[in-house]
Amino acid sequence: MGPKIGVLLGGRSAEREVSLRTGAAIHRALLENGYDAVKIDVDVNIVENLKQHGIELAFIALHGKYGEDGAVQGMLEMLDIPYTGPDVLASAIAMNKIATKKILLAEGIPTPDYRVVSSIEYQSQLLPVIEQKIIELGLPVVIKAPTQGSTIGITFVHAKDEIKAGLEEAFKYDPVALVEKMVPGIEITASVLGNEDPQVLPLIEIVSNTGVYDYEAKYTVGMSEHIIPPRVSMEIQDKISVLARQTYLALGCRGLSRVDFMVDDAGQSYVLEVNTIPGMTETSLFPDAARAAGISFPALVKKLVQLALIRG
Repeated sequence: MGPKIGVLLGGRSAEREVSLRTGAAIHRALLENGYDAVKIDVDVNIVENLKQHGIELAFIALHGKYGEDGAVQGMLEMLDIPYTGPDVLASAIAMNKIATKKILLAEGIPTPDYRVVSSIEYQSQLLPVIEQKIIELGLPVVIKAPTQGSTIGITFVHAKDEIKAGLEEAFKYDPVALVEKMVPGIEITASVLGNEDPQVLPLIEIVSNTGVYDYEAKYTVGMSEHIIPPRVSMEIQDKISVLARQTYLALGCRGLSRVDFMVDDAGQSYVLEVNTIPGMTETSLFPDAARAAGISFPALVKKLVQLALIRG
């Protein structure tokens, strides 16, 4: 039977709906594996609910703030409840795209050039100065809310007159905006599974039917295509796998994470971000990569439980 498992889902982030879908899929797989599992929608009563259900292991299916940022991981450690996925520190770093970039650069891992703009700068009516800083970085750019996932708070900016709206969209979610040099090319994702000696699963090339892999493309059936293997050389694929493993270990990830890349026309690969709780819906990338490695969805879920128990 194994431990009593609580699937933590929902929560208060902007990615609540995706979390509910991820959690439901995981819950079904746990039951299929014969585990005693319950779904727990995370709210202010989470500690009481965990105790009431006698939870012995938490399967974290939360996305975004309070779930993917180390907050719930810290709570679980205080309660001495093992959990799936990376620990407090790795989760907090990966959730903040600016902190992630600083570590990548320190480790010599290529990532697109960037600038940071604070809402205080913006409110001080320094827009012309900010615009000049971004133009010097080089248009086009991607303006991101650094602690959001699922492409929430992201704007693609091709002209100077689009900068203001892009910053305002990011500031809806965070007090700072990450302005990143756009790298045109092929988007490839690397799913990584394991603890101290992780395995990089088959790479996936992402093609959006709208040209942009946005929230709708990520979570709507038929809106994006996952191509396995990617349409790049084996040399590039091997380099991406090495960089994915290096990134995973540099951030201290455990259990699972997904490392997203862009490959430019010259074949240079850049790490865009790290997702420590990848989606597990019917359109999600991580389950597709696992299937390509011969790992069914129920087997993947069982493996993640085992990895969590090994780590304790």
